[in-house]
Amino acid sequence: MAPAVSTAALIEDDPWDMPELQDTGVKWADLDTKGKILRVLTIAAKLILLLGLLYMFVCSLDILSSAFQLVGGKAAGDIFQENTVLSNPLAGLVIGMLVTLLVQSSSTSSSIVVTMVSSGLLEVSTAVPIIMGTNIGTSVTNTFVAMTQVGDRNKFRRAFAGATVHDFFNWLSVLVLLPLEVATGYLVKLTDLIVKSFNIQSGENAPALLNVITDPLTQSIIELDETVISGIAVGDPEAKNKSLIKVWCQTASNTSLSILGNHIFVNTNLSDLAVGLILLACSLLILCTCLILIVKLLNSMLKGQVAVVINKIMNTDFPFPFAWLTGYIAIVVGAGMTFIVQSSSVFTSAITPLVGIGVIKLERAYPLSLGSNIGTTTTAILAAMASPVEKLGNSLQIALVHLFFNLSGIVLWYPIPFTRLPIRMAKALGQLTAQYRWFSGFYIIACFFAFPLLVFGLSLAGWQVLVGVLVPIVAVLIFVIIVNILQKHKPQWLPSVLRSWDFLPQWAHSLEPWDRVVTIMAARCCCCCKCCNVTEEDEETGTQENKDNEIEMYDKPTISVEIKEAKKTSDSCEILKATSL
Repeated sequence: MAPAVSTAALIEDDPWDMPELQDTGVKWADLDTKGKILRVLTIAAKLILLLGLLYMFVCSLDILSSAFQLVGGKAAGDIFQENTVLSNPLAGLVIGMLVTLLVQSSSTSSSIVVTMVSSGLLEVSTAVPIIMGTNIGTSVTNTFVAMTQVGDRNKFRRAFAGATVHDFFNWLSVLVLLPLEVATGYLVKLTDLIVKSFNIQSGENAPALLNVITDPLTQSIIELDETVISGIAVGDPEAKNKSLIKVWCQTASNTSLSILGNHIFVNTNLSDLAVGLILLACSLLILCTCLILIVKLLNSMLKGQVAVVINKIMNTDFPFPFAWLTGYIAIVVGAGMTFIVQSSSVFTSAITPLVGIGVIKLERAYPLSLGSNIGTTTTAILAAMASPVEKLGNSLQIALVHLFFNLSGIVLWYPIPFTRLPIRMAKALGQLTAQYRWFSGFYIIACFFAFPLLVFGLSLAGWQVLVGVLVPIVAVLIFVIIVNILQKHKPQWLPSVLRSWDFLPQWAHSLEPWDRVVTIMAARCCCCCKCCNVTEEDEETGTQENKDNEIEMYDKPTISVEIKEAKKTSDSCEILKATSL
């Protein structure tokens, strides 16, 4: 008689289920007076520490942006001078991505585009693909932030999906709207109609809400003259010889003399590249430290009743029949919060750890990310409103192009649940990176660096070369996607050979062989690092032990064999440890 087997073990848990947040602490009513005072003081101290870490996190992002501008700002200006390349929409798209990656600020790259349009070097229609590229380039920051949770597989799965849902929205929007814009020019026509229909006057500058708090610290460290990058972009020969580091920071009101700045590098003899690399290393160190501490602090704070309340507020829908409004309210909240902090990167990077630890669902993080795209464009519109009258029309039109591009993407990928492809794609990538965590680095390098550089290089060779190389690659990708869909849903429509990819070598349709290669390389690197750390004293000790072993080998051969066996076992353990790591 066959033994009875429980079916409970056969039921697999959904990896995307939110972790259960239960009130495991002591209830407030059960605490004595001393316990209540200690709890209040502990919560207050943690809140103050959290605000301090968030402040340092935002400041480190600002310094990181300045560091990237020092390292690659002039190169970004030179890239924008390639007007013949910019006439190619695909090249304009990747140039917008590359420049935003170099300066780590979509507002900076957008301001360069606005300057070139206002000066007549670029047509508005030519600048539209560049604006789309800046939208993609700014989404890499929160993808880097998700990498800080790589140590925990489940948290990393949720965090990486929460970060890349923003990437997939931008990529899919560009995939649909860029060809549509090239064919019809609807964004240029729509924004031109809006600008001409309203008698818009030049107004005040955009409100500096968060900068009022962060500028005292960041400007005491470094202050840049961003007009140098714009000058290089418009072809000013003097701008190439200027330093991006601002020396004369302000001008006295009653005299024509400038006042010497007071930041750390105001009198430095170092080059822009050296200062940029120093700031880059320091800001990355502070950024990663703040993120790790924020995640640990949130894990300690979001327990018990607090976690239950926040989870209910963030993830509960409105009652029927108004449940459909919940996502749109989240979009408004995301736009408002991004307008307050004046940076979509800061907002999306802040919610990524919350998705990882299970406080915010991926389905709720998606509309918040869409709202952040809207919020960052409203800041650009207000900044454009402060432009001079002669430049107001073009500046405002470019800002409106950015706004309506994001609104068009929301119309495509949000209202109907079936069209919310970014969520499904982010879950698939999150599941893949949780299984093969090295693939997250490959994704970032391939999508944000290798592909844009490849397209940019082919664009320099001419559009014929670009089309000749990319069209076969795109055709193969489309074929693979269609075959994969048919294999999953309608395999009977395919010939027997294409019903699976088993006819290909395993490395061509599976990451398992590549995972073994990465694991072996990691194990060898760990072994090499361990060998390099051996001191001379250890070497002398090892030499003496080897001599003793040699003497014993001649006296007692059986013991020498046992020593060799033990050494093999020890080496195997070291490799296993490195492999598991």
